[in-house]
Amino acid sequence: MTDDFLPPAGKPLIALYQPDIPGNTGTILRMGACLDLPVAVIGPAGFDLSDRALKRSGMDYLEKATLSRFDDWAAFEAWRASEGRRLVLLTTKADTPYHGFDWRADDIALFGRESAGVPDHVHDAADERLTIPMRNGARSLNLAISAAMVAGELARRLSTP
Repeated sequence: MTDDFLPPAGKPLIALYQPDIPGNTGTILRMGACLDLPVAVIGPAGFDLSDRALKRSGMDYLEKATLSRFDDWAAFEAWRASEGRRLVLLTTKADTPYHGFDWRADDIALFGRESAGVPDHVHDAADERLTIPMRNGARSLNLAISAAMVAGELARRLSTP
């Protein structure tokens, strides 16, 4: 895992806000490695990023993953502002479907915590808010599945890899 750099410009980024479950994060890192999509974790995470469950779900793909870590929301936002990148929040509190959106090559697709989503100040900071359409009565999808659906759309739209 490479985590001593800032995410590369010109590539979409999957960002996880304070993830709770190491298995989901490991799965997302594995997906990022396979699709050549960098992943950022905005701390604090609910687990140690060297956790055994993270390694088990990421398997040997973690060595190929591009991971950036930000200590907190303020550090991430400072970096994002300096880069001028658009923040696209995936949330159940939106009406625009992710697959009908005009994605840009340097967009940041932000996903909230498994247990709580994102707080209001993070929601308010988003430039765009998108949702994954679901049937009435369904609350949410698993974080790794949601990230994979959006990553597939990014790959399709932006020809990555």
